[in-house]
Amino acid sequence: MKGLSQAFVSELIGTGLLITVGLSIVILMFGTNSPLIFLLPDPGIRRLIAGFLFGTTGALIAVSRVGKISGAHINPAVTLSFLILKKINSVHAIAYIIAQGVGAVLGAVPLLLWGKMGMSVDYGATLPGPEFGVWMALTGEIITTFALIIGLFIFIGNKRLSPFTPLLFPFLYAIMVYLEAPLSGTSTNPARSLGPAVISGEWQSWWIYLAGPIIGAWMATFVQRRSLLKRLEIKVAKIYHFTHDPHGIFQFPR
Repeated sequence: MKGLSQAFVSELIGTGLLITVGLSIVILMFGTNSPLIFLLPDPGIRRLIAGFLFGTTGALIAVSRVGKISGAHINPAVTLSFLILKKINSVHAIAYIIAQGVGAVLGAVPLLLWGKMGMSVDYGATLPGPEFGVWMALTGEIITTFALIIGLFIFIGNKRLSPFTPLLFPFLYAIMVYLEAPLSGTSTNPARSLGPAVISGEWQSWWIYLAGPIIGAWMATFVQRRSLLKRLEIKVAKIYHFTHDPHGIFQFPR
């Protein structure tokens, strides 16, 4: 249990850092009276940069000591995918998802320091785009989460690509946020949406950000197991530091 408790704390810290740093970037890019709005008036360019920097935050967490201990899922959809593929057992998966939820809420608290600028964008809360509606937002969440998980499988399961797995995030999120953010805000992560929803009180259509990533993750695992991607050798439920597992957290035999 010592190993699980350490992984729990690391996953909590990692998710908290993703929310604090990642959503601070969102607030800086889009919050009212932010100087970056005047420097970069094109919202598309700001979405591209915000996505890249958000993905970079996740990548740095993955290669950090936190990622070494927990595997840096920092996303319930990622944990669910590894669970379906039997790379982590149900007890560990539940512990991780709880850690991610708690970490997301704690990580959102420092966002209150942004004051009116943060309030103007609900501290980075994800909401359906007013021009597209709920169902387009749900579709966007399904597609982007599917892309995230399939991308992870391709990198993790390929010996040549696996050392570069964290590099996937900045570029993938830059593209996804640029293209899809107007639909749903591009969450792909229930924990990422939970944190700002708690502190802002903005729960509009929050079910989208739970259902969309779950469906997208399930679809990705379905495709992985029933297509040419099943040849990919996904050994452990980690994003990086694949050989580090002193407590056997990630050893779950088929």
